[in-house]
Amino acid sequence: MSFDPNKMAPDHVLTKFCAHLQGERRLAEKTVEAYQRDISTFLGFITEHFGRPILLGDLVALNIRDFRSYLAQRRRGSKGLSASSLARNLSSLRMFFKYIERNWNLKNNAVNLINGPKVNKPLPRPISIQASQDLVKATTTTDPRPWVAARDMSVILLMYGAGLRVSEALSVRVADLPLGDSISITGKGNKTRLVPLLPIIGKAVENYADLCPFVLAKDAPLFRGIRGGPLNARAVQKTTEILRGSLGLPESLTPHALRHSFATHLLAGGGDLRTIQELLGHASLSSTQVYTDVDASSLMKIHAGAHPRA
Repeated sequence: MSFDPNKMAPDHVLTKFCAHLQGERRLAEKTVEAYQRDISTFLGFITEHFGRPILLGDLVALNIRDFRSYLAQRRRGSKGLSASSLARNLSSLRMFFKYIERNWNLKNNAVNLINGPKVNKPLPRPISIQASQDLVKATTTTDPRPWVAARDMSVILLMYGAGLRVSEALSVRVADLPLGDSISITGKGNKTRLVPLLPIIGKAVENYADLCPFVLAKDAPLFRGIRGGPLNARAVQKTTEILRGSLGLPESLTPHALRHSFATHLLAGGGDLRTIQELLGHASLSSTQVYTDVDASSLMKIHAGAHPRA
């Protein structure tokens, strides 16, 4: 008896798809979980829609009306999804059906004909250069224990001064010491990039390492929590909240906003997009181009406030 992919169970295909995303595409665990959640919800809806267990062949035969019914149900449910969440759902489905086509030569033409909701992506909200400098200075007062304050300054400087994501800053290991004029960072998609470091960053990290009261084994994470375990992202977020409160900075100031500030300030200082793309570890230039809109928006605000005819 020949194998008929139309008779495969969609749940089985979803398991293989998620393994592909994690193993071959090397996507982050949380990203894979989001894909799995979106597609599981879709499969549950289609099963209920048909009133019986479904097979892969049923998915391939779905029409535009079926997909629209799903999106409409997701929009008007008790926890109705926003336009951006619906767009992400549709993107997940398209990737899933593309995977099916590539592996079993079963194509659904309808999924690519659906127009997703229009999404107005909000611009990043960086803080000013002066506010960034004030933030770094304020880290000396985050905690009465000198090693904690030195740690907080080091992490803040890695995010603002080197454009690292909080997870990337916390991935620095003791074996990376002493920091030179650059550091190798593995970011999203398991992609490695070389990030230049200002001397002030290296000095701050060395100061923290000297003051840290815990044994720093070579293969261990460099940044430690109060009890000696690896410092986590929530602790960095909490420190940022305390700092922005003490300085009267907006709630939009998060650890990731420091990365936005790094990119925006580089662009304002004459940095070119391709270089900033490499520094941030963006896969495509389009992800970096958003900072040109931020810079233009800032210039318009300055113009509106200073121009005599504004």
